[in-house]
Amino acid sequence: MRVEFLACLALGGAMIAPSVLAEPYTDYTPQKGVWHVVTVKVDPNHVDDYVTGLKRTWASSEEIAKKHGLIDSYQIMVKMNAEDGQGNVLLIEHIPNMALLEVDQARDQAMMKEFRAALPKPDADKMVEGFDKYRTFVGDDYWNELIYTK
Repeated sequence: MRVEFLACLALGGAMIAPSVLAEPYTDYTPQKGVWHVVTVKVDPNHVDDYVTGLKRTWASSEEIAKKHGLIDSYQIMVKMNAEDGQGNVLLIEHIPNMALLEVDQARDQAMMKEFRAALPKPDADKMVEGFDKYRTFVGDDYWNELIYTK
């Protein structure tokens, strides 16, 4: 039993060793900013309805966020093989500087005012109520991009 434990320990160490040798800024360079990725599971029969509705709700709010410098890009991705039971719609935005995640009352209130002008709260509430019948949020993640050095 002791020999088996030592063998497993040695094998585990051999598997970890290569990752220990990698060096940030030598083997790869972390990029500034962060990708915010929201994963949504949408009933496959309603994906078109959902992404069409997002044009008026999510995309319009992303344009406002972009105008205020909170993000520099955004996109929607739809999974082509949605039968695996996982999320099938990704809402992705790039925040160019993590300091922008800090609250800023003046900016946040200005953005909310612009969003409410574009889509009044009763209309937004009605749309979200419709979405809730066929969508479930399954992930809300922040990712940092790494670029391999030459």
